[in-house]
Parts: sequence; structure tokens; C-alpha cells
Amino acid sequence: MRDRLRAIVATHATTDSAHDIGHLDRVWHNAQIIAEGTSADRTVLLAASYLHDLINLPKDTPDRSRASTLSAQAAVPHLETLGLTQAQIEQTCHAITAHSFSAGIPPETLEAEILQDADRIDALGAVGLARCFAVSGMLGRQLFDPADPFAEQRPLDDGRFTIDHFETKLLRLPDTMRTATGKKLAEKRAQILRRYLNDLAAELPK
Repeated sequence: MRDRLRAIVATHATTDSAHDIGHLDRVWHNAQIIAEGTSADRTVLLAASYLHDLINLPKDTPDRSRASTLSAQAAVPHLETLGLTQAQIEQTCHAITAHSFSAGIPPETLEAEILQDADRIDALGAVGLARCFAVSGMLGRQLFDPADPFAEQRPLDDGRFTIDHFETKLLRLPDTMRTATGKKLAEKRAQILRRYLNDLAAELPK
């Protein structure tokens, strides 16, 4: 079924360099690690991992918070074609809808908790660092404020400065993890971002 899901994404999904098939492969990989030893439905997790970004709206669009709901709606006919039961379709759609940070929808099932953690983990670490700068480049944001790179004397503004996004969202993600394994993985990857910020500070003129 994984090959069929990847084919669906290749044909129907709106992708960018931070939300491509590689991102979906990594989310599925993370989900399997988090789900180990649990009763989570692997079919639901697999389908949700690959279809959660089926509708990918730019980060700066007013409707961004609706992307996960639109993705769940778009996923239904594909899930039916793949032969999932009605219960599995509902569980998959809930996991897709609840995965989004901007939507703010609480996950109500184990599968939804796992998908949310698996997706957020990919926003951290070395890959997360690359994805952050890729998205900021697409949006035309500055790397940082040359006069105050780390917002010591100004309000954080990740709509203008990429580095501000670390404090406004990325470094807060470990505290949002729903599973013990997810939290452990997120904390480990957050350390990579903290080391990067320290290295950046060391390179900048005082």
C-alpha cells in the first residue's frame, strides 16, 4: 500500500521543497518508531503519514489553518479506493486533521497523537533546520535582524526573520509532544537547533 500512497502523492499533492515525498517518508519512519510496542493501527498510520499534506497551502496564506481539514477531505476517495474500512477512514481523517500546528485541533486517538508527533519531529534537527530555511526562502524572509539577531531588544517576528521562528515555534515543539518516545526524539533534535544558534552567535560580530 505504501507504493500506492506514494503514487497518489506524486499525482495529486501540492508539494514544495519542505513538504515533498521525502518529508512524508520521514514522517512514516518516525511514526513507526513511535508506534513500536503500541496498539496503533499501522494501516491508519501509514495512510495518514502519506496523505496529511495532500493539500499544502503556503505558510503565509490566510487559510493556512484549514490545510489539514482540506487534506482530510481530499484523502477520502483515495482511502476508499485503497480499501480501508469506514472506521479506518474516519480515524485516518481525524489524524490528518489534528496533525496541524496551526489548526490547533487536539488529537483524540493514539494514531492522531503519533502522527502529530512524527510530523513535528521532522521540523527539528538537521532536516528541520534545512526545511525552516527552505520555507523562509520561498517566503522571502530575512535570515535575521542584523541589528538584533536574537531579539534581545525587540519583539520576536518570525514573519520577517527566520531565526525568530526558532523561539516562536521550533524550540517549543518538544513540549507539545503527545508520546514519551516522541518527546525523547524531539528533545534530542532540538539540541541540534540550539547548537546551531550558539554557533551562529559565535560567528556574528559583537
